[in-house]
Amino acid sequence: MKELIKKTKGKYGKKIIPGFGISMGITISFLSLIVLIPMASIIVNASGLSFEEFIGIVTEKQVVSGYKVSFLCAFIAALINSGFGVILAWVLVKYEFPGKRILDGLIELPFALPTAVAGITLTALYSDKGWIGKIFAGAGIQIAYTKVGIIIAMVFIGIPFVVRAIQPVLEKLDTQYEEAATMLGASGSKTFLKVILPEIFPAMLTGFGLALARGIGEYGSVVFIAGNIPYKTQIAPLLIMTKLEQYKYADATGIALVMLIASFLILLIINIVQSYMNKVTNN
Repeated sequence: MKELIKKTKGKYGKKIIPGFGISMGITISFLSLIVLIPMASIIVNASGLSFEEFIGIVTEKQVVSGYKVSFLCAFIAALINSGFGVILAWVLVKYEFPGKRILDGLIELPFALPTAVAGITLTALYSDKGWIGKIFAGAGIQIAYTKVGIIIAMVFIGIPFVVRAIQPVLEKLDTQYEEAATMLGASGSKTFLKVILPEIFPAMLTGFGLALARGIGEYGSVVFIAGNIPYKTQIAPLLIMTKLEQYKYADATGIALVMLIASFLILLIINIVQSYMNKVTNN
């Protein structure tokens, strides 16, 4: 086989896949157009502000309140997704049951569904007159137009990240380790904590970071159920849209830059921790 490849390569003088130079050039060009240039434009626009103006914009009382709502709700939603994501991935990998493929496909629904449709649907369900909301309203608990409603929306849009991160790891996990732990007398919970959890933890951490970053920047599915009450349920992405509608482009750029830096730092920290965990696990 190797001789055939050498003969073919020598005969035609080129590889099927383009060389490193062309591939790298296409990659950098694509990333620049889609990712790097839009991000750089935010930094360039924000550079037109003086340091005092920038600090004044991003530390305004209403803006700081928006940060708190977005980051707190996204963090809680990511934690919830981490727990339930493991359960969902476990069920999809370890069990066979009717409708498994349908359930597996439904995990992708938040990716395919327009965020505005998700927001309207969740608001209709969890409002005081909705199917679910009126049950809680009878007990004096309001879901829509509170932080609870925001968390529910962020859980909805974040759960696929955790499930899809953990699922491949569980599929490749060798069952011999579980069997060995059981034969040595370990209980089910101890087997999970000592054998399975260390293997899936890096993937769970990745899903947590992606769900957190997505929740922080989410707008469409959250804005309807949030109610946008100043200093209570007003999220940071809404403040950016409000500033743009008021033609305050410098203010919107300043807030967006803070959100960009925060999301980048979150993903960077998650990747560093994941890399460390992989090294510890391999050693």
